[in-house]
Amino acid sequence: MTLTLISKAFAQDQPIPKKYARAGENLFPPLTWSGAPEETRSFALMVEDPDAPHGTFRHCGIANIPAQWCALAESVDTAPEQAPRFYKNDFGNARYDGPQPPAGDRPHHYIFRLAALDVPKLSVPDAAGISAMWAEAKKHALAEATVTGTYQTH
Repeated sequence: MTLTLISKAFAQDQPIPKKYARAGENLFPPLTWSGAPEETRSFALMVEDPDAPHGTFRHCGIANIPAQWCALAESVDTAPEQAPRFYKNDFGNARYDGPQPPAGDRPHHYIFRLAALDVPKLSVPDAAGISAMWAEAKKHALAEATVTGTYQTH
C-alpha cells in the first residue's frame, strides 16, 4: 500500500479556497491520509511554497502526530489539547499561516508534505524551526505523500 494524502478542501493542483489563506480566515485545511507503513510510529507534516520570491517559504510544520491518527482536522492548530508539536513557520508563528503570495504573482503552489516516521517523537527544539524539524523527519521517513494546492492574490 502507498501512503496517500488528500484534502476535502481542495483537489490536487487546484485552487485553495480563500478561507484557508492568510487574507481569508487563515484556517488550517482538513487533511486525511491512508496507506501508512505498518511500522509507522508517528507522522510529520510540512507546508511550503516553492514559488515564493525569495526562495521556498514554509507555512506550517507539525511533528509528533500520533501513529494512530489518519487525519488533521480543520483548524487543528487552534485545538485546545493538541498532541502534535507545531514549529515556527517563516512568518515567525508556531501555527499554520495560509497562502499569501504577492499580488499580481502567477499562482503559487502550496505543497503539503506528510512523512510516516519510524520514531514516536522527534526531539528537535521548537526554536529550531520547520527546516530543522523536516531535516530530522527525513532521516526517519518510511514513506512520504504530498497534496498540492494553488493560490493567487488578485
